[in-house]
Amino acid sequence: MHQKTLSLFDLIPGKVLLDRYKIVRTNRRDGMSTTFVVEDLAADGERELQVFPASMFENREQSRDFVRVMQPWTKIASRTVLKAHSVHDLEDGTVLFVTDLPPAKSLREHGKERAPLPTAEVVKVGLELIEGLGAIHKAGLVHGDVKPNTIRVRDAKGHVELIDGGITASLWSAKHLGDKTALIGTPFYAPVEQFGGESPDVQSDVYNLACVLYELATGVLPWKGKSFLEVFQEKLLKDPPSMKSRAPKVVVPEALEQAIRGGLMADRGERYGDILPFRAALSAIKH
Repeated sequence: MHQKTLSLFDLIPGKVLLDRYKIVRTNRRDGMSTTFVVEDLAADGERELQVFPASMFENREQSRDFVRVMQPWTKIASRTVLKAHSVHDLEDGTVLFVTDLPPAKSLREHGKERAPLPTAEVVKVGLELIEGLGAIHKAGLVHGDVKPNTIRVRDAKGHVELIDGGITASLWSAKHLGDKTALIGTPFYAPVEQFGGESPDVQSDVYNLACVLYELATGVLPWKGKSFLEVFQEKLLKDPPSMKSRAPKVVVPEALEQAIRGGLMADRGERYGDILPFRAALSAIKH
């Protein structure tokens, strides 16, 4: 690899990075990185290349640690997890992460078009995402930020795919910011323990997913609060709000509500311990 450093002049259409990836256009921005659609000259297809600038890291050790903790994501093989191909750190500390090109439409956009979704579709989405999370958890990893914007819709049949797995939590780890964290994830979808600084884990992925499915089934989030503090106070309640209280005009089967409720309990001891009981509850729903 001849690429050692990266400048703004390297991030324009037509430039080739890592002697392999030819920039086609910018793709999306998430605040931490900039992504590009690139032509993979070695594989004759398009990929997404995500650039984490050197300024995000204090030194080369941190950028190398980020590469180290992201490397296992290249081993994940699931039809519902975006395929990661490689991760590289340059001499200046810039990190490049190469994945398949994610589908353009997010579950957020899909949900706005059709919410609330029929029970059968909510169950289908839930089981597909559980399949992906199962592959992630089996590898000893957690996604850390499951939400409608990190779930993409692959086709007209509504099949879904997880993107951006592990990035926020891995950055925190690589930067050696301690056992306690700032809130990793999105307040509306994060469990209450993360507001206190706990890192994402298997149970937080479960909670994230339950929030997403609640929103798909009702058209609204479980929590009425709009500010950080209001949302936190709502999440302290022992039980999540009933779907009827949040969406009076929407009829949700009791079995679906109870399946989702098991992932939304404030007390970790009362919440699903992993995705297996969540999968069993969703699979048992008749629709």
